[in-house]
Amino acid sequence: MNIHEYQAKELLAKFGVAVPAGFAALTVDEAVAAAGRLPGPLYVVKAQIHAGGRGKGRFKELGPDAKGGVRLSKSLDEVRANAAEMLGNTLVTIQTGAAGKQVNRLYVTDGADIAREYYLSMLVDRKTGRIAMIVSTEGGMDIEEVAHATPEKITTITIDPAEGFQPHHGRAVAFALKLKGDLNKQAQQVARQLYEAFTATDMAMLEINPLIETAPDSSGAARIQVLDAKVSFDANALLRHPDIAALRDETEEDPAEVEASKYDLAYIKLDGDIGCMVNGAGLAMATMDIIKLNGMFPANFLDVGGGATTGKVTAAFKIILADPAVKGILVNIFGGIMKCDTIAEGIVAAAREVNLAVPLVVRLEGTNVDLGKQILASSGLAIVPADDLGDAAQKIVAEVKKAA
Repeated sequence: MNIHEYQAKELLAKFGVAVPAGFAALTVDEAVAAAGRLPGPLYVVKAQIHAGGRGKGRFKELGPDAKGGVRLSKSLDEVRANAAEMLGNTLVTIQTGAAGKQVNRLYVTDGADIAREYYLSMLVDRKTGRIAMIVSTEGGMDIEEVAHATPEKITTITIDPAEGFQPHHGRAVAFALKLKGDLNKQAQQVARQLYEAFTATDMAMLEINPLIETAPDSSGAARIQVLDAKVSFDANALLRHPDIAALRDETEEDPAEVEASKYDLAYIKLDGDIGCMVNGAGLAMATMDIIKLNGMFPANFLDVGGGATTGKVTAAFKIILADPAVKGILVNIFGGIMKCDTIAEGIVAAAREVNLAVPLVVRLEGTNVDLGKQILASSGLAIVPADDLGDAAQKIVAEVKKAA
């Protein structure tokens, strides 16, 4: 589950992480009021969408010379003008795709006097079974490009969860960022605080880009501060964090994926034309691969799981058919815990309820397979049976081409 930048910063602040003062806004007036609560004289108005690259993004509804989704404002009037241009319009970034995302929320923050920018992120490294903290002196840039062109500027520090964050981890972070004196100590402290936030809330990914060093203030002191934050959580752990689950913004998610989550279905919309309903993630991946091997593309990833009921299968079927891009459906079920007759009953029920108008190929194997095939055959529906996965993929592609 992803959250917005302002939510991420509010969460990190609870762990002592230094972040600029800022307030969320849903309207232009709220944005101006938020700026009025900040010391100024520089304000930053940020579009809040679940995608990166906002500053370099462009709004569909505005001209080519319009600014992106992160704007500096030197007065309350500029805050109002920028907020009015951003709210309700569609921001297209490198991560949103051509469709972009509508901006429904803003984050107005205090301006920062930046001396240097750094990069810091954390994720679960499944290869090592540890938490990886990735740091670089090249903050504020596309980290993928840094990794490609100058990989020596990226340092990865792995932390054994059984050992936890130790002083040497903090020193390694500060050393990688080439910080000295008080800034070195601040970097060590921030690294510890971020690790504590990551583990305490079951984050899956935390990205700070940039982590900044401010210019010295009137007393000559500089600070390490989190200027931007992107956070995602392990959805399987949200049961332990109802406060975090409450931060979910369903308007940022695909409506079909939101609907699927209500039935505990693993669904991800893709750009193809063959709808897939499979049980088991590995089998689902193989099904998508073989569809592509036969010349077409999957419209979704959908894993109904091992304990699906007839109602759950019916819901899955409806979600697939709600996608107007779907020109055919391939059901591929291996009945272990899942029984083939349960799947068959769900398919028949859903096909009758939605008045199925696209080709449907079903491959069943495993527990109660004969009963499942019998249910499909006696349904009176135009369901094409398949003997194995290769046969199923060939048949759905052929049926779709024939119906075109």
